[in-house]
Amino acid sequence: MRALVVYCHPRAESFTAAVRDVVLQRLGRRGAEVRVCDLYARGFDPVLSARALEDYEDPTRNRAGLEPEIADLQWCDTLIFVYPTWWYGMPALLKGWLDRVLVPGVAFEMPLPGQAIRPGLGHIARLGVFTTCGASWWLTRWIGAPGRRTLLRGLRILCSPRCRTGFAALYLMDSASPEARKRHLTRVGARLNALLRP
Repeated sequence: MRALVVYCHPRAESFTAAVRDVVLQRLGRRGAEVRVCDLYARGFDPVLSARALEDYEDPTRNRAGLEPEIADLQWCDTLIFVYPTWWYGMPALLKGWLDRVLVPGVAFEMPLPGQAIRPGLGHIARLGVFTTCGASWWLTRWIGAPGRRTLLRGLRILCSPRCRTGFAALYLMDSASPEARKRHLTRVGARLNALLRP
């Protein structure tokens, strides 16, 4: 198993870091090879520039400056995102990673006339999302949970047709008690175990 963990949080002491640590611990127990893409630590530039947009559909040019991120994505068979949900979606830095790294020739092939895009991540068999939300479960769902839908629906259709998914979120994060946070870390471990089962 080759797992890429895409981690996005600006504070080293955040609860999201504790979620990441549980994910890494469980992956280690399974004997997985693991690469961590810590977007803040890497200083990843999320901005899709005018030049990058001009080169976007050209697979000979659209990878420039993104070689490490694309190599990680093409290497993994398990892709896991750990991030806080802000304004019902993913942080701008993580959305920028999707915009810049999931390019044609890597994540998908541009459509032929009258057709849809063709998936390019068929090697990814497991997709996990582990997040925290300041809002309640019902409000997040009423808004539409755009972060979850982008990853577990939009990205999922580019992966293997049999790609399994796993998800866990701690809602009402800001008022969660220490006990609720501890229970959530246990839930993350259990959901990850289910995702990684043979």
